[in-house]
Amino acid sequence: MDVRSVQRTRPARRVATPEERGAWRQGIAVAVATGAYGVSFGALSVLAGLDVWQTCVLSLLMFTGGSQFAFVGVIASGGLAAAPAAIGSAVLLGLRNVAYAVRMNPIVGLSWWHRIAAAQFTIDESTAVALAHTEPRARRIGFWVTGIGIYLGWNVTTLAGALLGDVLGDVRAYGLDAAAAAAFLALLWPRLRSRQAVAVGVAAAIVAASLTPWLMPGLPVMIAALVALVVGWFNWLGARGVSGGPAGEERR
Repeated sequence: MDVRSVQRTRPARRVATPEERGAWRQGIAVAVATGAYGVSFGALSVLAGLDVWQTCVLSLLMFTGGSQFAFVGVIASGGLAAAPAAIGSAVLLGLRNVAYAVRMNPIVGLSWWHRIAAAQFTIDESTAVALAHTEPRARRIGFWVTGIGIYLGWNVTTLAGALLGDVLGDVRAYGLDAAAAAAFLALLWPRLRSRQAVAVGVAAAIVAASLTPWLMPGLPVMIAALVALVVGWFNWLGARGVSGGPAGEERR
């Protein structure tokens, strides 16, 4: 058979689109910034009274930063007797991932094993990177690269923080929490293009910040999410029809 005819029948190699390449870059950048924050969790967990293997198991199985910090925070203040309250706080914070899972279900892949595997990686950052894109494949790339990248980095740095906690001192002084928040804000900022999005973000932030000193961890986040749903449902400050025109056309 002619070599040239074989080459002609061979399927062309698919070239990644600019948005897909952007999803790779964003996913890796967010994974590096957020994964580094695991050092803080590892050190604080050991200081709260958990040993190294307990700390690592939490990151391997729970893998949701807010819930993990809430858990060790309650343990630190009340000891093992506070374990039920710690579990309750962690569960409340983790409930937001259920809402993420509903949104990510059609994005992560069509097979059942894709959806089962995605449950472990459905977190704030993977959801944010995925939804920052419009192409289905770019969204899928953003989700998996971010989720798996953070999972690997978070567990490695958790172990490092647990082992080196005494050497590192007060890990909060390194500002790693600010790095993770900055990466998340960088993803959110381009989406704040309409009054509706700004209204939802501002309302939810005010509610969460106001309630945090008074309620147990997790509840402010859930209440802020409800506020965001109400604002979105009633479309406050959002696009409205103009002079009987179609809805979604914003007044200018």
